[in-house]
Amino acid sequence: ISRPNKLIGWETFFYTGDQVLRHIERLPWKPTRAQAIKKAEQWILDHQETDGSWGGIQPPWVYSLMALHELGYEPDHPVMKKGIEGFRSFSIEEDDKLKVQACVSPLWDTCLTMIALLDAGVDPEHPALTTAGDWLVDEQILTGGDWQVKAKNVTPGGWAFEFHNSTYPDLDDSSEIVMALNRVKLSSTESKNQAIDRAVQWLLGMQSSNGGWAAFDKNNTKMLVAKIPFSDFGETIDPPSVDVTAHILEMLGQLGYRPDHPAVAKGLDYVLADQEDDGPWFGRWGVNYIYGTGAVLPALKALGLNMDVESVRRAVRWVIDHQNDDGGWGESCVSYVDPEWRGKGPSTASQTAWALLSLLAAGEIDHPATIKGVEYLIRTQQPDGSWDEPYFTGTGFPGYGIGQRLDEPVPEGQPGYPDHKMPAGFMINYHMYRNCWPLSALGRFRELSNNDDHWPTLGDREAVASEAGEYSPKRAGNRLQRFLKIW
Repeated sequence: ISRPNKLIGWETFFYTGDQVLRHIERLPWKPTRAQAIKKAEQWILDHQETDGSWGGIQPPWVYSLMALHELGYEPDHPVMKKGIEGFRSFSIEEDDKLKVQACVSPLWDTCLTMIALLDAGVDPEHPALTTAGDWLVDEQILTGGDWQVKAKNVTPGGWAFEFHNSTYPDLDDSSEIVMALNRVKLSSTESKNQAIDRAVQWLLGMQSSNGGWAAFDKNNTKMLVAKIPFSDFGETIDPPSVDVTAHILEMLGQLGYRPDHPAVAKGLDYVLADQEDDGPWFGRWGVNYIYGTGAVLPALKALGLNMDVESVRRAVRWVIDHQNDDGGWGESCVSYVDPEWRGKGPSTASQTAWALLSLLAAGEIDHPATIKGVEYLIRTQQPDGSWDEPYFTGTGFPGYGIGQRLDEPVPEGQPGYPDHKMPAGFMINYHMYRNCWPLSALGRFRELSNNDDHWPTLGDREAVASEAGEYSPKRAGNRLQRFLKIW
């Protein structure tokens, strides 16, 4: 650890502590060392998932295997063997290349796809939706996890992001899954309702004291741990975020909760207090202000709030002002480290959809920006019904170390300055985002339009596509069937 520049501060505290510990390390007698290692070893063993992973994601998985190896575990030990073989399910082999995904997102992809198909008008009893819904009900986690450290008296009822991650169910997934299940007709209405009730009670019990909801934990906001010098592997705490809170508020609104409910009122206070002065909201788990705003405005609408208030109008103006000339919207990952890039970047299918979901929730169905956005999605749709999206629009870790927006950017040239290369960032290209979000946006536009004057005819769509030199789309029904096959 390098010597800090400041005489007083946490950096100096940890630097001094490191120097002291280095001297203690030279002592021959360490009475608690073996006990501490044994406890850490047992914790690692207890947290291995059934697929061999730890936490369902690559970094803790790799670190756990490395730690056990250092303790003398051989590769053929059952725990090591299970962990190493588990990587096969995360691997993608293409020609002569093998790459390992950082994580997989089957439950997240499934619920978002279900919502998209429902928004597009697919029958709630369609076999694809009922099969997916039954699977989600069966995947609900009814056992405890590390979240119970802060939420001791809360009954389990969430879902994970991955196939196997029962120790760390995800609040964001759980809210979206509830919204999907609530709209489909399953073989057992009783089982579906029980799953929804368990999830709602779990989510209400996981609300943090500031009114927001985090991704995995409750009141996990102590920033001191993020200042430990060797904690350089990503976000070390899990504070509430506006986007997760908004999704849970949208879920509660869909289920009939209103702003006078205590949990909803606290959540709304948290969200509205975090709005940027010029209108948008920061996006913790999606890039970035377009994602955050695309989560908040549908939540406010679902709760029955007045969408003509100034806070909503400011957000709408910001979204409209950041539309690209081609009719789409885009935002670079660089917006996490450089405010000049907020709402700026090449147009993408998913970010255009988030912007449209914002405008539609705010009632801007006839606005030219909305029409241009819809035309952009129609024009850029590919022959098989999908969209292309080479850019990363999902966020894992912005690289701040504290899991939330920085109050003040670190000046260039100062320690900790995050340059445009974002060396500490972990961004995600979700393969389903390019399809499910545009389908939701187009479906909601068609539903809200409610007449042929708003929805472009096949001839109009072909003309727009022809002018742009793009593929001329075939009938929407055929594209939807192809999309179902892809899913």
